[in-house]
Amino acid sequence: MEKCYHSETDSDKDSPYMNILSPVSSLKGVGKVIARELGKRGVQTVYDLLYLLPRSYQDRRKFLPIHELRSGDTALIKGKILEVRRVKSRYREILEILVGDENGTISARWMGAPRYLFRFRKGGEIILFGRFRMSVKMLETYHPEIIEDGDGHEIGRVLPVYPETGGISQRRIRRIVMDAVNRFTQDLEDPLPAKIRGARGLPELGQAIKEVHFPSESSPEELLLRRSPAKRRLIFDEFFMLQLTLALKKSKTSRQRGIAFGIQGMEEPYRCLTFELTGSQTRVIHEIITDMSRPFPMNRLLQGDVGSGKTVVAFIAAWVAVTNGYQVAFMAPTQLLAEQHYLSTLELARRMNLKPALLTSGMGAHADKVRDGVKQGDIDILIGTHALIQESVGFHRLGLVIIDEQHRFGVVQRTILKQKGMSPDVLSMTATPIPRTLGLTLYGDLDISVIDELPPGRRPIQTRLFHERDRGKVYAILREEIGKGRQAYMVYPLIEGSEKMDLKDATKMAEELRGVLPDFHIGLIHGRMPMDQREGIMEAFKEGAIDILVSTTVIEVGIDIANATTMVIENAERFGLSQIHQLRGRVGRSIYPSKCLLVASYRKTGEAGRRLRVIEKTTDGFRIAEEDLAIRGPGEFLGVRQSGFYQFRVANLMRDAEILSEAREEAFRLVEGDPELAHRTYSLLRQMFRGSAG
Repeated sequence: MEKCYHSETDSDKDSPYMNILSPVSSLKGVGKVIARELGKRGVQTVYDLLYLLPRSYQDRRKFLPIHELRSGDTALIKGKILEVRRVKSRYREILEILVGDENGTISARWMGAPRYLFRFRKGGEIILFGRFRMSVKMLETYHPEIIEDGDGHEIGRVLPVYPETGGISQRRIRRIVMDAVNRFTQDLEDPLPAKIRGARGLPELGQAIKEVHFPSESSPEELLLRRSPAKRRLIFDEFFMLQLTLALKKSKTSRQRGIAFGIQGMEEPYRCLTFELTGSQTRVIHEIITDMSRPFPMNRLLQGDVGSGKTVVAFIAAWVAVTNGYQVAFMAPTQLLAEQHYLSTLELARRMNLKPALLTSGMGAHADKVRDGVKQGDIDILIGTHALIQESVGFHRLGLVIIDEQHRFGVVQRTILKQKGMSPDVLSMTATPIPRTLGLTLYGDLDISVIDELPPGRRPIQTRLFHERDRGKVYAILREEIGKGRQAYMVYPLIEGSEKMDLKDATKMAEELRGVLPDFHIGLIHGRMPMDQREGIMEAFKEGAIDILVSTTVIEVGIDIANATTMVIENAERFGLSQIHQLRGRVGRSIYPSKCLLVASYRKTGEAGRRLRVIEKTTDGFRIAEEDLAIRGPGEFLGVRQSGFYQFRVANLMRDAEILSEAREEAFRLVEGDPELAHRTYSLLRQMFRGSAG
C-alpha cells in the first residue's frame, strides 16, 4: 500500500517506527549495486524491504530419506556421493552426481558442467535441495541448491523465496532481509492500539513481520493462503491505515462549516417533471436534500445503473441550490459527455426555470461570454469539462458541485473545483456500479446513495454473443427489427481504420452497411464531428429519419431514443464489461423487446470469452462489476490508473473483503471516539497521520 503517513522530519528521527525509513543501503551486505537492483523493485528503505514479502516458501525443516521421494516432490536430502561424471548430451555437456543413502539413489544434474562442482569427490557427503522427477532409471533433479558448511541457517527451518530481484540470489537476499528483521523488528513500536490487536486476535507488528519472513509457528500453506495470524495482521494493517485516513478525512469534513440550504417548497420541482419518479429516486433525493439542509458540507456519491435516472436527481439538488441563491458546477470527464448532459437537460432546466450554460475547450469567443455570465451570477448551472477548473473561471456564488463519473477525475482536479466556492456541497455520480470492497476503498469517506430501481415499463434486454463468422445472423436480426419499424445502433471501437489494429471502424462499416442493407437509412456519428453536426444527426435519428446509427462510444451515455431496440457492439472483446453494460443501456427504454448483439473474434477459453459470457448471462450491473473487478483488477476496472489510488502490497480487495470490513469498523470507531487522536495510546498514529486529524 502507498504510505499514508507524512515524510520524516528531524523530530521523528528518534522514533523506533521512523527508523525503518532508513535507506536500505544502511543494511549489512547492501552495497551500491544491490541497492540499485532493489531500487528497481521499489525497495528504497528498510520499510520497503520488510514489506517485500515472500512469494513462496521452502520447507527445509527435515531431511527426506531418498526412498520416500516421489516424482514432483521438492525436498531436502542428505547422502554420500556415489559417482561424479560428465555426460554428453545433444546440445551441451552435463555434470552428473549420483547421491545415495542406505535405501536409494538419485541423480543430480547441472547443464554446462560448472567448474566449481568438480571439487566434489566420490565418497564425500552432500546436502541438496531441489525438485525431483522420475526419469527412465531413477529420480533426478536439475540444478539443485547445494548446502555447504557455514550455511546452517539454510536448513532446519522454513525459508522464504522472494520475487526475482535483478540477479540477486535468494541466499543473498535472505541474509539481507534477516539482518533487517533482526535489527528492526524486536523493538519496533506498534502503531496499532493493543485494544484493537486483542479484539481481532492479531500479533504485534514486529512479531508478525518476523513470522512472515522466517516462520516458526505458521506452516507454509497457512502463510500462502493468508490464514496465519501474522499474514492477517499485515493485511489488516494495510486496510486499517487506509480506512483511518478516510475516517479522519470524513471527520474533518463533517466539522467544517458549510451551507445550510433551505428545502421548503420541494413540490415545485416535482411538478416540472413529465414522468413519475421511482421509489428509489424519491429515497435518494430525500437523502441528498437532508444532507444539503445541514450546516456541514455534503460529500455524497450517487450510484445508479444505466438509465436509472441519476441526472434528474442531480437537477433537483441543483434546483435546491439555485433557489437558495447559489450556483451549480456540473463537471463531466469528456467534452462529448458534457455536451450530451447540456443538450439532454435543456428542456428540464427550462421547466425548472434554471439558466444553464456549457463551457468546454475550443469554444472561442463564446467561452468569454459564458465566463462573464458565471462571474456575474447570470448563469445558474455551468456544465462543462476540465475547463471549469481553469483559473479564468470564477463563480459569483458557488454552492453545489456535481461531478459525473467521479473516478475519472484526479483528487487535485476535484479539489480545485471545490475551492471555487466556500465549502460547497459535493454530489458525485457514477453509472459504473462499484463493488462494495472497491467502494469502501475508493469512496470510504463519502456517504453513498444507490438508485437500485429502473423506471417502470422497462423490459429486460436479451443479450446474445456472436462470432465474426455469424455476421449474417446479426444482419438478419437487424432486418427483422427495422422491418417492424424499430431502430438500431451499431457501435465500433474506432472512428477510422488503423493499420496496426485489426478492428472494425465506424467510417468504413457505415459504407459497408449501406451496401449490405441498401433499403435502410444509415447514419454515422462520432466524436470528431462538430457539436452542431452531431446534434443534427441525433435529431434525425430521434425523428426516425435514420434506421441504423453507426457510432463510436459517443453514444455511451445521455441518449434516450425509445424506438431504438437493437444495440450491435462490434469487436466486443475490446470493451470492458462496464462499458458494454453502459452501451447496452441505450436500448430497452420502451415497452418493445430489446436486444444487444455482441460480435466478437475471441478464444472462448480466454479472458475475453469469460468476460463476454458474463455480460450475456446477466443485466445486473453490480454482478457485472464484481466480475469485472475480479478479472481486471481495480486499476483496469476503473479505466484509469488513478492518482492517489492505493496500491496494496499484501492485501487483496476480492480475497480479503472480510478483513477490510473489520479494519473499517475499527478505524471509524476509533475516530468517532477520538477525532483528534489525542489519547496517549494513539501517539504513534497521530505522528503518522499528522495533518489528517483535526
